Amino acid sequence: MTRHLYLVRHAEALPDESGLTDRGRHQAVLLGQRLQDVVFNTIHHSPLPRATQTAHLISEQLRHQAPLKSSAVAGDYIPYVPQPAELPPDSAAYYLDFLAQATPEELTTGPRLAQEALTRFTGPTDLLVTHNFLIAWLIRDALEAPPWRWLTINHANAALTVITYAQGRPATVEHR
Repeated sequence: MTRHLYLVRHAEALPDESGLTDRGRHQAVLLGQRLQDVVFNTIHHSPLPRATQTAHLISEQLRHQAPLKSSAVAGDYIPYVPQPAELPPDSAAYYLDFLAQATPEELTTGPRLAQEALTRFTGPTDLLVTHNFLIAWLIRDALEAPPWRWLTINHANAALTVITYAQGRPATVEHR
């Protein structure tokens, strides 16, 4: 069975991340219109307001309604913490300094959630409205890149990527 995972980073958020800007709401509506004919099994989203609002605005534009499911697994977290030896020597300090900003809890909880995300979003066609780090983690996995490579992928607000999983073939990644 072939399955498709549509990945969307939340639309542009307010500076305090309590919701979407006017531009962000417009981005989400336009993306929903673009996806209006896709039949989704489920629309998963992060429980954070910026992703929740994006998911709801997209859902309102769809011709075929799908259940909306909020989940911490779709949340905003650090998916993997590399060891210094895994990183390229010329950028290791940069990435390690970035990761040092996270709390110890984030550094232990995130990898568990990321592993769960790899198996959770498995419907025939699912939409996942989430955050940059998780999208980067899922793309990295689909491309079979080393675990630390999630750090190098940046997804724009309201950007769309589709990962196709077909039995007996490597996953394919399409940016739309």
